[in-house]
Amino acid sequence: MADPRSQPEPEDEDGASPGELLIEAARRNNTELLQEVIDGAGSPEKAAVLLNETKTPMGNHIYHEAALRGNYEVIDLLLDQEGFECDPLNRVEGDTPLHSAVRYINSLPLNADTAEFASGLISMMIDAGSDPRIKNRALLTPSQLVDPANVALRRQLADAIDIAQNAGDFVEQADIVDEEEEDLPDEYEGSDSDFDPEEYEREKERRRKAKENKGLM
Repeated sequence: MADPRSQPEPEDEDGASPGELLIEAARRNNTELLQEVIDGAGSPEKAAVLLNETKTPMGNHIYHEAALRGNYEVIDLLLDQEGFECDPLNRVEGDTPLHSAVRYINSLPLNADTAEFASGLISMMIDAGSDPRIKNRALLTPSQLVDPANVALRRQLADAIDIAQNAGDFVEQADIVDEEEEDLPDEYEGSDSDFDPEEYEREKERRRKAKENKGLM
């Protein structure tokens, strides 16, 4: 009897598998197609597995594919899904989707429209649980990838790191990639970060109130 795990992924009537449709939706910012695949998964649990495990031949997750193109609407829908992994690492660079989003933003002309879009995209991703402290294979955080000319975005990401750390949510030194360590295994699916978006939001609010109170003094 054949091993069921070796069976090809089911295809739709047009010959595309659910995984292929997800990649297409992520790349083209097609929220209707994405929602169709999610609904067809049968349950939130099955949808989460499909969303988290689907990868391109190059080892990008669908979150990376969307972030590399700045596809805000698809990212917004993905982040609304129960059990969705916010910090998967890709095979080649060891990037999180937050790194990928920065790479996309770096490709845009630096102007007011870009600044507004970048701030909104990065805020949405971090608020949903993306950890700004994670380093890729090159030992760079997303903040360190930012075009030096984009001072506002670099500051936004640096502030996010500072808030996470001052909220008491530190990454253990042993979890930080060392230059002499071996490359991440190809099958590594996500980070071991303990980043807590709710604690991050509480710390942001505390700082906002502190600034307001300081202004009244």
